Amino acid sequence: MSEESRMDRIRGEFSQAWALFLKDVRTYYLTPPMVMWGLALPLFMFFSFSVRRGLAPQTGIARLLALTTFFTASSAGSVIFPLERRARTYDRLMAAPMALITILLSRSSVGAFFAVGISLLSLLTGWALFGASVAQPALLTVAVILSAYSFSALGILVASGSAQSPGQIMMPSTLLRWPLLFISGIFVPLDRMGVWARGVSYLSPLTYAQDLLNHAVLGTGVQSIVLDVAVLALLLILFLGGASKLQRRSRKLGY
Repeated sequence: MSEESRMDRIRGEFSQAWALFLKDVRTYYLTPPMVMWGLALPLFMFFSFSVRRGLAPQTGIARLLALTTFFTASSAGSVIFPLERRARTYDRLMAAPMALITILLSRSSVGAFFAVGISLLSLLTGWALFGASVAQPALLTVAVILSAYSFSALGILVASGSAQSPGQIMMPSTLLRWPLLFISGIFVPLDRMGVWARGVSYLSPLTYAQDLLNHAVLGTGVQSIVLDVAVLALLLILFLGGASKLQRRSRKLGY
């Protein structure tokens, strides 16, 4: 394949991904499962566990950003894929002349964009009401976007089975996300954990996102920024790779 043909293929894939992204945004952003699991739940979680602890504004904002990014981004795939299977639009999409990785990246962008928007709203609210400030704005941008894409890819991985109802996906997704939430460093900071608890916390991707957000908002964290970024980027690749394999398997089985 010539260089010109390769560039034409890349431009074509990008155009298709953009069209799919816009369609999903218009179709699914205001559906009840997205609003409930992606917007209301993280806000309820934050107010239930954090508000009465008398946290400093910056600490509260860092936790709220981690919660909203985690739940909002990971909810998109769990809603979109089963609804499309039920409507039979998924079959037409898989038959389209578009690479599977293009579809997955486009779907990841849907969840990530939703999470970034909600996180920005949370940040502006914290700044307007509580005077919260951000120590490193550039790092905050990287942290929110990278975390959003990683968690969105996690949601796509969970939704890559054969379920045709969001409820069938949300249950196992919730069973996965709640343990990841409670073993992370959101409610109990890493430097206050015991040795065993801290070792277990490293199994949660939310631990690295929270620590990176602490670096960005508070100006300090427990782990290296390079480690947090590297782990989140690696998880993004692993989640998309696992989702790709499950999608291909489901297609072979006729799901």
